[in-house]
Amino acid sequence: MIESRSHKRRLRGVVVGDKVAKTITVELTRRFQHPKYGKFLQKKTRVHAHDEGRAAHVGDTVEIAECRPLSRLKRWRLVQVIERGAEPVSVAGLPTAAEQAPTPGDQPPTS
Repeated sequence: MIESRSHKRRLRGVVVGDKVAKTITVELTRRFQHPKYGKFLQKKTRVHAHDEGRAAHVGDTVEIAECRPLSRLKRWRLVQVIERGAEPVSVAGLPTAAEQAPTPGDQPPTS
Protein backbone atom coordinates (compact mmCIF):
# COMPACT_ATOMS: atom_id res chain seq x y z
CA MET A 1 0.00 0.00 0.00
CA ILE A 2 1.45 3.34 -1.03
CA GLU A 3 0.87 6.42 1.10
CA SER A 4 -0.25 9.47 -0.81
CA ARG A 5 1.91 12.45 0.06
CA SER A 6 0.58 15.93 -0.42
CA HIS A 7 3.00 18.36 -1.97
CA LYS A 8 0.71 21.31 -1.40
CA ARG A 9 1.99 24.20 0.67
CA ARG A 10 0.50 24.72 4.13
CA LEU A 11 0.69 28.14 5.76
CA ARG A 12 -0.50 29.79 8.97
CA GLY A 13 -2.22 33.13 9.10
CA VAL A 14 -4.81 35.29 10.85
CA VAL A 15 -8.39 35.66 9.60
CA VAL A 16 -9.13 39.32 8.81
CA GLY A 17 -12.47 38.85 7.01
CA ASP A 18 -15.34 36.38 7.12
CA LYS A 19 -18.29 38.26 5.65
CA VAL A 20 -18.51 36.36 2.35
CA ALA A 21 -20.34 33.02 2.38
CA LYS A 22 -17.93 30.05 2.76
CA THR A 23 -14.91 32.33 2.24
CA ILE A 24 -12.40 33.79 4.66
CA THR A 25 -9.69 36.36 4.04
CA VAL A 26 -6.41 35.33 5.66
CA GLU A 27 -3.44 37.62 6.24
CA LEU A 28 -0.09 35.85 5.90
CA THR A 29 2.98 37.50 7.42
CA ARG A 30 6.47 36.56 6.29
CA ARG A 31 9.79 37.75 7.72
CA PHE A 32 12.92 38.01 5.64
CA GLN A 33 16.29 39.67 5.78
CA HIS A 34 17.09 42.50 3.37
CA PRO A 35 19.73 41.19 0.96
CA LYS A 36 21.99 44.26 1.15
CA TYR A 37 21.36 45.90 4.52
CA GLY A 38 20.58 42.86 6.66
CA LYS A 39 17.53 44.40 8.35
CA PHE A 40 14.66 42.01 9.06
CA LEU A 41 11.48 43.07 7.28
CA GLN A 42 7.87 41.89 7.39
CA LYS A 43 5.59 41.64 4.38
CA LYS A 44 1.90 40.83 4.59
CA THR A 45 -0.17 39.10 1.94
CA ARG A 46 -3.93 38.62 1.95
CA VAL A 47 -5.42 35.51 0.36
CA HIS A 48 -8.95 34.15 0.07
CA ALA A 49 -9.56 30.64 1.42
CA HIS A 50 -12.52 28.27 1.21
CA ASP A 51 -14.24 27.60 4.56
CA GLU A 52 -17.01 25.06 3.88
CA GLY A 53 -18.28 24.80 7.46
CA ARG A 54 -17.85 28.50 8.32
CA ALA A 55 -15.67 27.47 11.26
CA ALA A 56 -13.23 30.40 11.24
CA HIS A 57 -14.00 33.95 12.37
CA VAL A 58 -12.10 37.24 12.45
CA GLY A 59 -9.06 37.06 14.73
CA ASP A 60 -8.62 33.27 14.56
CA THR A 61 -5.23 31.78 13.70
CA VAL A 62 -5.75 29.20 10.97
CA GLU A 63 -3.82 26.75 8.82
CA ILE A 64 -4.57 26.85 5.08
CA ALA A 65 -3.40 24.63 2.22
CA GLU A 66 -3.03 25.18 -1.49
CA CYS A 67 -5.71 23.64 -3.71
CA ARG A 68 -7.04 23.84 -7.23
CA PRO A 69 -8.72 27.13 -8.24
CA LEU A 70 -12.17 27.24 -6.64
CA SER A 71 -13.15 30.68 -7.96
CA ARG A 72 -11.55 33.76 -9.45
CA LEU A 73 -9.66 34.55 -6.22
CA LYS A 74 -9.77 31.38 -4.10
CA ARG A 75 -6.72 29.11 -4.38
CA TRP A 76 -6.55 28.00 -0.73
CA ARG A 77 -8.73 25.94 1.61
CA LEU A 78 -9.05 25.93 5.39
CA VAL A 79 -7.35 22.93 7.04
CA GLN A 80 -7.93 23.74 10.70
CA VAL A 81 -8.49 26.52 13.21
CA ILE A 82 -5.36 26.54 15.36
CA GLU A 83 -6.34 29.19 17.91
CA ARG A 84 -9.53 31.15 18.49
CA GLY A 85 -9.27 34.93 18.51
CA ALA A 86 -10.73 37.32 21.05
CA GLU A 87 -14.49 37.69 21.50
CA PRO A 88 -16.07 40.07 18.98
CA VAL A 89 -16.19 43.70 20.06
CA SER A 90 -19.11 46.00 19.31
CA VAL A 91 -18.74 48.66 16.61
CA ALA A 92 -15.88 51.10 17.27
CA GLY A 93 -15.26 49.47 20.65
CA LEU A 94 -18.21 51.24 22.22
CA PRO A 95 -20.64 49.40 24.50
CA THR A 96 -24.05 48.58 23.11
CA ALA A 97 -27.20 50.24 24.44
CA ALA A 98 -28.03 47.18 26.57
CA GLU A 99 -24.57 47.24 28.19
CA GLN A 100 -24.62 50.96 28.85
CA ALA A 101 -25.95 52.02 32.25
CA PRO A 102 -28.45 54.91 32.23
CA THR A 103 -27.08 58.23 33.46
CA PRO A 104 -29.06 60.60 35.69
CA GLY A 105 -29.55 63.04 32.78
CA ASP A 106 -31.29 60.31 30.72
CA GLN A 107 -34.23 59.95 33.15
CA PRO A 108 -37.33 62.14 32.54
CA PRO A 109 -37.94 64.64 35.32
CA THR A 110 -40.45 63.57 37.94
CA SER A 111 -42.72 66.20 39.49
